[in-house]
Amino acid sequence: MAAGHPLQPFLHGDPLTPTEVDLQTLARKIGHVFGRAELAAEALTHRGALDRQSDLKAAFPHGNERLEFLGDRVLSLAVADLLLRLYPHEHEGELARRHAALVRAETLVEIAAAIGLGGDIRLGESERARQGAVRPTILADALEALLGAVFLDAGFAAAAACVEQLWGERLSRQTVAPRDPKTALQEWAQARRLPLPVYHEVGREGPPHAPLFVIEVSTKGHEPAQARGGSKREAERLAAIAFLERLNRP
Repeated sequence: MAAGHPLQPFLHGDPLTPTEVDLQTLARKIGHVFGRAELAAEALTHRGALDRQSDLKAAFPHGNERLEFLGDRVLSLAVADLLLRLYPHEHEGELARRHAALVRAETLVEIAAAIGLGGDIRLGESERARQGAVRPTILADALEALLGAVFLDAGFAAAAACVEQLWGERLSRQTVAPRDPKTALQEWAQARRLPLPVYHEVGREGPPHAPLFVIEVSTKGHEPAQARGGSKREAERLAAIAFLERLNRP
């Protein structure tokens, strides 16, 4: 993080005004100028940051969790609306696959990392991953929280415009509706009259407040594949990808 960053004093434990945030820099990243700085600041405050800052806790007692809840719904609707306009002749199933790929956690993490959002998030001392990186789940949640904040600040049209700007490249890149890897693996097994793939949780890693789930997928006559994810659903999806990738190797 560059010297003089508006959130740097907080990361070193010095007092920080709860609503202090660099709105101009943030506007360049997400395409929206906040009229209410407190909404932007709330969206960038992780709950773990509240432990050492009583004034921050008084201002945002839930951190950015409530805005993240709202932003998740805003993102889903905005992406659905964009897809309906971009692909007027596709069926619901194709649109659903496109939608799932665009709103999943990995896509959020990629976008948040691409705009350098990690350096703006107010964190507790234990919330950074190894080598000072921000945990992927925190990045994804903060981006959703920002969309929720934009919605409260200026309405749905403004939030949808941010989504179109941030997701634009990915929307244009989807020439073919992506297939869900779990569905693809199931179809592969059915085509060969094999039992349906079975997913098992075989372990958990990391701290209790940010666990990584280790999931194994298996089917008769084939070596199982494992993957790790911030949720069971995500780990299952990644395990299915690992299984399919191994099948495609020469």
